[in-house]
Amino acid sequence: MSVKKNAFIANVEDQTVEGWKNLPNPVFEVYKDKKGEFRFRLRAKNGEPILASEGYTAKASCLNGVDSVRKNADSSVEKEA
Repeated sequence: MSVKKNAFIANVEDQTVEGWKNLPNPVFEVYKDKKGEFRFRLRAKNGEPILASEGYTAKASCLNGVDSVRKNADSSVEKEA
């Protein structure tokens, strides 16, 4: 339920670009891990991480993962309404 509530309204904070800025929670944080792979995590309104992705070799694939979580959370919210 937390993912559904937060993913729908979360902004994307791209920590892989120079000069990125912290965005208020809920937020999808896009970052590079120690292996150099792109990953994202979703933080709830209270700042707690509630979802973490697998590693992606391409940033575009990582962002597609964020979009997929949003789309699926959005359709779940509509079904419950």
